[in-house]
Amino acid sequence: MNLEMVMQELEALGKERLKKMYLSNGAHEPLFGVATGEMKPIFKKTKINQPLAEQLYATGNYDAMYFAGIIADPNAMTEADYDRWMDAAYFYMLSDYVVAVTLAEADIAQKVADKWIASGEELRMSAGWSCYCWLLGNRPDGELSEDKIAGMLDLVERTIHDAPERAKYAMNNFMYTVAVSYLPLHNKAVETAKAVGPVEVRDKTKSKLIHAFANIQKAVDKGQLGFKRKHVRC
Repeated sequence: MNLEMVMQELEALGKERLKKMYLSNGAHEPLFGVATGEMKPIFKKTKINQPLAEQLYATGNYDAMYFAGIIADPNAMTEADYDRWMDAAYFYMLSDYVVAVTLAEADIAQKVADKWIASGEELRMSAGWSCYCWLLGNRPDGELSEDKIAGMLDLVERTIHDAPERAKYAMNNFMYTVAVSYLPLHNKAVETAKAVGPVEVRDKTKSKLIHAFANIQKAVDKGQLGFKRKHVRC
């Protein structure tokens, strides 16, 4: 399949209701409004295809950019490639659910994510923390440094309340994911979440509180500790 054929298939799958929802979350034109699950039949035709992924991502069409993440070859992309994708990721659904997800399957995931977390830029920070959430929720505990993750929990405790909005969401999710999916530091993550307490986030005009500790307790009650995904990407 070539670029034109994929774009035609995506357009045919577009739903006005989903388009409005994506727009309300920060997407902008061009986009079709395709449900991510509906993309699987197209993936069966394209398979992993990095050149096509690059063409799709470059369209600026949200649905095409999302599908690009599904068919990308994570280890074929360099640090510069990931930076370029981040430059074009104009809102959190691209930074956290396309770029960060793709990066999480790459060998250079931690190196790039560390750089983004330290950048001070809202969406890069959000993508960096989100990448670690995907890593923690998929890779065996032994593949991640306990000391490093512990240090990151300390960083969250010190800085989350003053972090940019989308970074707050991702850092809050990081505490939750460590507690649920990275058993060596479950207790430390719980204590960190307690110390952090509710985090105020602004969503357009209104503000709300997010609280990792409350969500961790729900996961404990449901017996979800140790949860790992078989695959990061859908």
